[in-house]
Amino acid sequence: MSSKNSKQDLDHVDLTILRLLQQDGTLSNPQLAEQVSLSVTPCWRRLKRLEQDGFITGYQANLHRRKLGLDVLAFVQLSFLVVTDVSIQLFEEVIRGCPEVLSCHKVTGQADYLLQVVAKDLDAYSDFVDNVLRVIPGISMIHSSLAMREIKASNRFPVPD
Repeated sequence: MSSKNSKQDLDHVDLTILRLLQQDGTLSNPQLAEQVSLSVTPCWRRLKRLEQDGFITGYQANLHRRKLGLDVLAFVQLSFLVVTDVSIQLFEEVIRGCPEVLSCHKVTGQADYLLQVVAKDLDAYSDFVDNVLRVIPGISMIHSSLAMREIKASNRFPVPD
């Protein structure tokens, strides 16, 4: 089977499968097959190919952060005084192990990294900054922006028709 590694390799049925599963990852293969007008076996083969080719990287439930008591959402810009392979490797290792960090991106602009962080309250967020971020060697700037109101939150990608 050939490896699909770009959007151009996907046909309308593949894109529909991706769109439907992104909306509801609990769809069974028979339900999915019915919605894309395929029989069960060809639908299952397409789904497995999409998983193997890395278009589908996993399945998860979307949770409501405030109902879990995570009332603080912060966007954190970090800069390093001097960027070395060792400092970056240590930083990225620490961040990967922090459940409070929802996402971390190496970015262009004034900061080196942008993090999205959740916490129970401002005290918990302050503890995270003081006990996790401030102890990482080489960080010269930590700038936090706290979300006052969430207008839109999604982890769904716009899948073309």
